[in-house]
Amino acid sequence: MENNEQTPFGTVPETPAKKVSPFEDSPYVIAPQEPEPIREFNPQKPVSEPETPQPVVEAEIPQSNHAWTVEDLPPLEPRPKKKSSAKKVWKTIGLIAAGIGVLLTACSITAAAVTQYWRQYNIQSSELLADLQQQINKLEDKIEDNSYTGNGNSISGIAPSVEGLTPGQVYAQNHRSVVAISNQSSSTNIYGQVTETAGSGFIISEDGYIITNYHVVADSTKLTVITSNGTEYPAKLIGYDDRNDFALIKVEASGLPAVTLGKSDDLIVGDQVVAIGNPLGELTNSLTVGYISAKERDVTTDGSIINMLQTDAAINPGNSGGPLFNMKGEVIGIISAKYSGTTSSGASIEGIGFAIPIDDVIGMVNELIDNGFISAPYMGVSVSQRADGMGVYVESVEADSPAAAAGIKAGDIIVGIGEYSTASLSQLDKVLRNFSAHETTTISVYRNRQVLDLTITFAEKNQAPTAQPTQSELPEDGTAEEWYDWWLPNFGG
Repeated sequence: MENNEQTPFGTVPETPAKKVSPFEDSPYVIAPQEPEPIREFNPQKPVSEPETPQPVVEAEIPQSNHAWTVEDLPPLEPRPKKKSSAKKVWKTIGLIAAGIGVLLTACSITAAAVTQYWRQYNIQSSELLADLQQQINKLEDKIEDNSYTGNGNSISGIAPSVEGLTPGQVYAQNHRSVVAISNQSSSTNIYGQVTETAGSGFIISEDGYIITNYHVVADSTKLTVITSNGTEYPAKLIGYDDRNDFALIKVEASGLPAVTLGKSDDLIVGDQVVAIGNPLGELTNSLTVGYISAKERDVTTDGSIINMLQTDAAINPGNSGGPLFNMKGEVIGIISAKYSGTTSSGASIEGIGFAIPIDDVIGMVNELIDNGFISAPYMGVSVSQRADGMGVYVESVEADSPAAAAGIKAGDIIVGIGEYSTASLSQLDKVLRNFSAHETTTISVYRNRQVLDLTITFAEKNQAPTAQPTQSELPEDGTAEEWYDWWLPNFGG
């Protein structure tokens, strides 16, 4: 008898067999089976009908006394853990929140940029609108209605042109306000005769204040004002500023026709202007017409640099001190000088005249009327021009002067005052006009190969007219001494 092993599934013959279970200690083996023979296929041989399958007889599974336990079962593979869906949700929420943050940041930057753009745009628009409004106002002034009148010089029956008054209307309105000025000076000619010069001026108040050039009334012993109707008035010098070639005189009268003062700053190059004056001292109330050729010309006269308006209106000796009018009939300048003669090539100089802007002297007019003098800044130094043009050389310093208090010494070179440079005497003179008496500023001097910035407070220099002799009345019954006292200042030289 063969030894057969009893199993829960029946008796298995003890034959060599290979365990195919993954469990080495498992008592169960599967007997090897014979492979099914391969059927040959012959096309000439008919295929045999398949055999009728035999009914399957269920084998009776023998009972076993072996008690099955959990240990007899194969171990289970651990099931893979599912990823938490909550983590996915929070991760998604985080990504969405980050995206929203980036979007909000981008929107904030864009909004700030747009806001800045519109703020700048609004500022520029406001500036453009203000500039446009200013231009509109100027145009409205030029087409002002024909009811314009000066102080006591109204026009009747003359309508202005679209651009303002015509030259004829300006003349009709203002010629009675323009005067001729005769200056009998203290100087004499080679024959011992007292010299007499002529100029022009214009009335600015009904009680007799008259503006003219300083060089028209300089060194006067007798001033006479002649109006357009030939009336003569003795005049006295109230004050002057020789740096700006400006003077104020006065006659004792009332109810005089006065001009209207305009604003020279409103002029533009190309504006038409009218000059009225006393050319050659004989042709009283002559009118010439021209245009503003340029503004802010620095013209040197008698060592002073003066800011001037340039015009091509004909100007001749005797016109000095006369008014230059705009086409509204307002005085915008004081005729002061002209270029004349020929150039080095022999070409004649024509049509180059100059006038002092009225805006530059109106403050001095008020100061002279109120105080009787013009207050100018005063340093207290004697200076000269350096030959190399590199500053102004200090010759001496007055004791107890603003310059001495500032620490300026003889031998210093003044190279600047405030924010202005002073490379020459003319520049120094021009720069000082930007300051007033009692004003404190810095003054830069070159000393010992270095520039020192000192602090200076200007004092007040009164530019009042010097005491000048006046012509006395011819004595009717006087002594020889009285006759001599009358004759000497008028004819004795």
